[in-house]
Amino acid sequence: MKIRFDKYLWCVRLAKTRSQASELISKGKIRLNGQDVKSSKEIKVNDVIGVQKHSATFNYKVLVLLDKRLGAALIPTFIEDQTTEEEILKFKQYQLAQKAYRETDGKPTKKDRRELDKFMEDWDEEI
Repeated sequence: MKIRFDKYLWCVRLAKTRSQASELISKGKIRLNGQDVKSSKEIKVNDVIGVQKHSATFNYKVLVLLDKRLGAALIPTFIEDQTTEEEILKFKQYQLAQKAYRETDGKPTKKDRRELDKFMEDWDEEI
């Protein structure tokens, strides 16, 4: 069986659409056996797919070829996750940093700014 790289990514749910899979491949976010390839490259059993997510790289080994999209529960029978613990920790750290960033209000309000200025003035007077 022959199958295109972008179609396989879509089938095993590493990309939401085939066009998104092709775009990720062309941008170098998804690699095959550590090399940049085209979307039309034919994939084989035992190939390793590397997916770049922010600062971490997730690796998946191709176990079986297929040409139809699967349900999420069936994915582990077709690809094997070979991601190292280091990479998983990198990704979790990124997620925590993003969560902390989103919980802040961002730019201080005018009232917050005045309170900060007053605090800094009081701080300078003590020294």
